[in-house]
Amino acid sequence: MAQRGAGDVAPSRNVSRITRIVTKVTSPAGAAMLLAIAVCARLAWVLLTPNGMNLVDLHVYVDCSAALLSGDLYDCTYADQTPEFPLPFTYPPFAALVFFPLHYLPFGFIGIAWLLLTIAALYKVVDISLDLVVSDVDPARRRAWAMLWTAGGMWLEPMRTTLDYGQVNVFLVLGAIVAVRSTRWWVSGFLLGFIAGIKLTPAIAGLYFVARRRWATVVASAAVFALTVGLSYLAIGGQAHKYFGTLLGDADRIGPVGSVTNQSLRGTLSRLLGHDVETGTLWFAAVAIAVVLAVLAWRALAPDDLLGTLLVVQMLGLLISPISWAHHWVWLIPLLIWLFHGPYRNLAGARVLAWFWLLVTAVGVPWVLGFAQGDVWEFSRSGLISWLSTAYVAGALATFVWIIERGWREAGATPADRPSVQATRRDR
Repeated sequence: MAQRGAGDVAPSRNVSRITRIVTKVTSPAGAAMLLAIAVCARLAWVLLTPNGMNLVDLHVYVDCSAALLSGDLYDCTYADQTPEFPLPFTYPPFAALVFFPLHYLPFGFIGIAWLLLTIAALYKVVDISLDLVVSDVDPARRRAWAMLWTAGGMWLEPMRTTLDYGQVNVFLVLGAIVAVRSTRWWVSGFLLGFIAGIKLTPAIAGLYFVARRRWATVVASAAVFALTVGLSYLAIGGQAHKYFGTLLGDADRIGPVGSVTNQSLRGTLSRLLGHDVETGTLWFAAVAIAVVLAVLAWRALAPDDLLGTLLVVQMLGLLISPISWAHHWVWLIPLLIWLFHGPYRNLAGARVLAWFWLLVTAVGVPWVLGFAQGDVWEFSRSGLISWLSTAYVAGALATFVWIIERGWREAGATPADRPSVQATRRDR
């Protein structure tokens, strides 16, 4: 019998050591430790770096909501850290009413609390996303996965920039995903109407409930949103009328449409052509194509794939919105979870898309390109920057196309052979 040499033993020991490390890291205790390290690193970044507490969007929420007292909410801007583009308050007036109490608190306290609450909201988004696709996994193991995804997701571009700016995105995503998971029409309706009152873009989730024929939720959400509008007129009539009467739909007021950080169809087409396509014929054609692809992708997914179908709706909303900043794409974290853990997780196409999205968001392609784009108000870019800046839009369209292609392949399969999310539906 041949004697094993030292060279044969060493690789075996290395594999065993790596296996033990991975097991410890992915255990609940190891995952909790990694999450704690990630949160402490983020706090250190905020507290110890010169620009860590800039939180420009949070300043807009807090400082401009105080302008309700003087009656000039929509004339308020924040320019301390953004002199090239003073940031206006671009949200519905109900948002200002919600944020108004914050201006009575010290901003440093608000900033730290907002950071921690945002991370907590991300954890809950991740936890619910996992519950929607792997509800049969041991709860302790799923919690460990949720902590690991949260620890890593904090450093992906949409979430990283959300934390940098003190944005409200994650709370809106959480509201939408809780609304989808709930089977109570009044819970879903209230949440959707409330978050749409704070920012209009989450209202796209209404299409999800229309497609699901959850009419009670649709009616309830519309009523709650109408209530937020009515409360705004009662509390600050003139300022509410200014928003809904003249400012609504003015994309130029929101920011530079052509900036590489605007990952919408309008922004992408404008950079490729060197001028603002506005909402003209070309934009309508692109929107029509996106809508067709989204409908076909929805129909290709299993009826019980709640997360997959919600993601189709949300990506469509990000594509057709005039401005979808990179930090608005927080929905990419649930998308990564769906690709890595969902019904298609074992397919090569899902793995390719998952690693594409992971690479693009880990690098932060729009953020990197932002250093090379020059004047954000100019539409003309070099060919390389223009094409690279299609990353999120091209990725979303490719995701739609792949889902459709999978659906066509499975069209002839028996129902038992089709991927299905065996999620446990509980009354929540």
